[in-house]
Amino acid sequence: MGTHTTLDEMRQADSILAGIRSADDLTIAASRDGGNRAVRLLTQAALDPTDQLTAIAAVHSLAQVFDESADDVLVSLLEHDSAYLREHAAWAFGTRLPRFDAIGGLLQMVVAGGFSGMIAQRTLEQWAASVPEHVALATEGAMLGIADPAARARLVETLGLISGRIPERMLRRIAGDAGEGLDPRAAAVAALGDRPATDAAISLVTVLARGDDDLADVARLALLDLTVPAYPRAPWSRGQTVAQLFLHADIDRELSQVGSGDNGGIATLLVRLGDALVAGDDGSPAVDRVLTLSRGGPAAALACLPEVSSTLSGHAFATVPFLGAPISSADAWPRRVAVQRGIRRILRAAGTVDVMHLRMADVGTLAASTVARELEIPIVFTVAPDPHSVINAMDASGALTRANFGTVDEVEHFWFRARLVQRIAADAAHTVLFPRPELERDMRDLVGIDITAHPERHSVVAEGIDLTVIERSAQAALQADPADFTDLDALLETLPASRRHLPLAVTVGRLHRVKGMATLVHAWADDAALRERCNLLIVGGDLLTPSVDERRQLDLIGTAVPLDAAAEHGLLLAGHRANDAVARWLAAARHGRPGLAAPRGVYVCASMKEEFGIALLEAMASGLTVVAPDAGGPATYVEDGTTGFLVNTADARSLAGGITAALDLASSPFGDEFAQRAADMVSSTFAIQAMAGTLGGVYTSVAEAQEALNWALSVS
Repeated sequence: MGTHTTLDEMRQADSILAGIRSADDLTIAASRDGGNRAVRLLTQAALDPTDQLTAIAAVHSLAQVFDESADDVLVSLLEHDSAYLREHAAWAFGTRLPRFDAIGGLLQMVVAGGFSGMIAQRTLEQWAASVPEHVALATEGAMLGIADPAARARLVETLGLISGRIPERMLRRIAGDAGEGLDPRAAAVAALGDRPATDAAISLVTVLARGDDDLADVARLALLDLTVPAYPRAPWSRGQTVAQLFLHADIDRELSQVGSGDNGGIATLLVRLGDALVAGDDGSPAVDRVLTLSRGGPAAALACLPEVSSTLSGHAFATVPFLGAPISSADAWPRRVAVQRGIRRILRAAGTVDVMHLRMADVGTLAASTVARELEIPIVFTVAPDPHSVINAMDASGALTRANFGTVDEVEHFWFRARLVQRIAADAAHTVLFPRPELERDMRDLVGIDITAHPERHSVVAEGIDLTVIERSAQAALQADPADFTDLDALLETLPASRRHLPLAVTVGRLHRVKGMATLVHAWADDAALRERCNLLIVGGDLLTPSVDERRQLDLIGTAVPLDAAAEHGLLLAGHRANDAVARWLAAARHGRPGLAAPRGVYVCASMKEEFGIALLEAMASGLTVVAPDAGGPATYVEDGTTGFLVNTADARSLAGGITAALDLASSPFGDEFAQRAADMVSSTFAIQAMAGTLGGVYTSVAEAQEALNWALSVS
């Protein structure tokens, strides 16, 4: 088909996701047609504000038309009033030869920062590989008149991606200039550490490393990068070394930060899974070492390296360093370069890493996939329909349309994240899938992957939980030792005496819109009968120093129940708690607290989407009747009407009805029987050891295939 026909078909696609997938057909047609006519058609489509979905596809298709007029259009789009057109033009330029009159526009985007600045910086990095002098001189010139330290730091970081003497000289000057701000100096020092070692760079960084401030911490890492070679694999190591990461959490062995900021169920999973993999209790293929990477400061990144480089087997925790306070995953894209450097340092220190397991369509996956490609580490990728499920749901509700797709995409980065999932899944040595009721259909219709085409490349793996934690918590609840429940009892004592005979409806998770916490509070508060039947306990969130997302959820909750008098109304906001404490609280909701909470409480997951649901499994293992989303992973293990209720969590009335039904079932003559049924199901199917055994086999097969390929290449 030609460009005109393909444009018409894209405009007539019956869904947003179908339109995104059909963009590939438009790109092929445009590259095949070429010429001024194709450029005119695509330009007209790109400038049509009534169909922003097709406009974005047209911008990327212009980049595949090898005609100077296409370059002219893309250059003009870099200065367009619409931010989404500027962003996608900058992205599209990354597939073309350098265009000197576009460098200025790209640098302006770098100065402005944000996601678009990251996109523009990637394109400049690609162009610098072929014309380093031009990009370096333009970047150096762009710094003139820029006083904001954050903007200067972004330009310095861009300079660090360019080879040659010009950026080297500039980086040394900025790093040693006490008049510069911390951010630009730190960016310069980090960049020096990532370049080929020179005497001048080593000397400068050594001096800076002797200080006792944040810059000295960065300098010590850079000095390590400049002077320490990569570590080889220990000769006696027989099992695989697996790296896994989630950068938007503060992951520690005690899981003390779970529920705060972006520290969700994935943090719990990675800690429990890493422990189970190296324990090998089920006789699964041996994984000798697991490296779990998360975020932290430069000092923590330096302190973790001895453990990372240890030749001993076990589960090690590593830190990818950032300056400043933690930020949300949605805002972390501009940290791409810092993430790549941090991941590369850790993997070099660890010696040979056999497999990199990536999850999520985020900056961690973007950066880690780049490093894995550099170091020739095979990737195992957990593919979930994210952001696809959200796109589909917003499309169905009318919140996302062709007319506003670009505007929404500026914030949500749907196009980039969907393409990232597509690319990583295609490049991965093996993909892991969550169980879903209609897995083949959902992967095909939502993600565009036919898992029946090469079934040997895919494994369906259910997530698991640590049952020993649940068992200990149940025992503590039955013994009713107040010492085990001091914090919970103190919270329950803030309830009016008239409400202390009620059971608890509990939810655990981040205070984020996708978790539906505000929707849950409104559903409970607006149903007078439900409000009089139970108290609502929300475990999660940083209540003292909330992030932007947490503050927004708290404000929405406050429109339903006054936050300063929440307990008087039966709403308990507990903030985030360690995972072991949460398990005890779930057990307490099941068995009650004498004089403070009645037994037979319920658990509620109000998430917009839940690919699987670690907290749901923990609640069911504790014997709680659950309320869960009727789409995604929970529908594969929640027996509707028996062990829980599947509802449309986006609808407050359905959510309230589900909670009422769960309370009825939990207190019915069959409540204990069904609770035991749920617990038995979880223990027999969803133990973390079972998940580790399945993944251990996947890692072994991927590592052996890579080893065979390396051997074949070495003798060819």
